[in-house]
Amino acid sequence: MNDQQDAVERLTKQLDRAAQLWEGAKADPELEAARQRLRAWQAVRLARTHADLLASPSMGPAATFFLTDLYGSKDLTRLDADVRRVVPTIKRVLPAAGLETVADAIELEALSEELDVAMAAALGPKLTAAAYARAYRKVDRRKDRERQIDLIEDLGHSLDRLVHQPLIGTALSMMRRPARLAGLGELHDFLQRGYDAFRTMGGAGEFLNLIVGRERKLLEALFTGDDSLLSEGSAPRADSQVQG
Repeated sequence: MNDQQDAVERLTKQLDRAAQLWEGAKADPELEAARQRLRAWQAVRLARTHADLLASPSMGPAATFFLTDLYGSKDLTRLDADVRRVVPTIKRVLPAAGLETVADAIELEALSEELDVAMAAALGPKLTAAAYARAYRKVDRRKDRERQIDLIEDLGHSLDRLVHQPLIGTALSMMRRPARLAGLGELHDFLQRGYDAFRTMGGAGEFLNLIVGRERKLLEALFTGDDSLLSEGSAPRADSQVQG
């Protein structure tokens, strides 16, 4: 089996996983509403934790892509439905690097959905930093939390590889109209946004070290009972900020 076939198989598996989660969410409107409130709260927390990345001229586009398209409150249902429709033919449209990027994104979305549903069920009626921290520890699932952060890192490297593939930018531009005609508009736009965001940096190493390092630091703190990094006035340490 080649890299492209491996990516298609992984993609199909994650789409099935995501579809099962959506069906479960639709069956419980109250839980779904709680999940949406949680995602909105998390989006604010992420923007606060990574404010310097969002404000950086070089890293800002990549930070926005991560915190809105992937790890924040944005719903990837349309992207996933787009991909599912064309799985039998998608390997003729995208290179293996592009398929891996989409597979990483959908696995991250599916895992985040699972964790968010578990958190929403554990949270009380009032969503505060203290309530979030208690629910985080109650749900536990540390290995899944670690996998979630690993996927963020993997996805960043996938996008970085995509940026450095010869002629991929030209190929994406040429694909725009055919992709829309083939029902791949949402998928194309997702890849184009990711490509443009990472191309701005010229290299993703520093960005990934910062965003992944902070999320791992927060995970460790929460599991040891330290909720201080969730407070309104919290900020990254000076030695882990973007320089310039």
